[in-house]
Amino acid sequence: MSEFFLSIGIDPAVIILVLAVFIVILFLIVFRMGMRIRRLERKYKGFMRGKDGQSLERIFAQRFRELERLSETNDIHNQKIDILDQNYKRLFSKYGVEKYDAFDDVGGKMSFVLAMLDKNNTGVILNAIHSRDNCFLYLKEIVKGESYVMLSQEEVEALRKAVNFGLAESVQQGTE
Repeated sequence: MSEFFLSIGIDPAVIILVLAVFIVILFLIVFRMGMRIRRLERKYKGFMRGKDGQSLERIFAQRFRELERLSETNDIHNQKIDILDQNYKRLFSKYGVEKYDAFDDVGGKMSFVLAMLDKNNTGVILNAIHSRDNCFLYLKEIVKGESYVMLSQEEVEALRKAVNFGLAESVQQGTE
């Protein structure tokens, strides 16, 4: 065989040296794989310590039942959130208040207008007019930011505040 290598011009010592280097590389790879297997074996033994296969199966079954309960609870919570979201659209989420003196002989701005609107600017205006002897309440319907009856100056101001409710904060946050 050495005559074959000599006939093609390769020294057998070079081939032996290359094979030796290849064997050393393979030995290092096998050693590294053995280290990994030992590490995995230690982790596996730590995982299985004190547990037989059946007890692990029970633990897994228990965890799966818990996951199913959590999934059912999550579905219920999502349904309730949807209901809240639908009802939120009908809540009065904007308001505007304007205090004023209804009569010249009564001071202290005891009369007020309260505008309460939903997110579509639909709602009511409550006007409480205070005099020395009585208090009168008037309610006016607002649809999409407009009234079908004439509004007083104070009612218009309260409606404007309610329609613009929260805009000042959102503009301020947008500039920061």
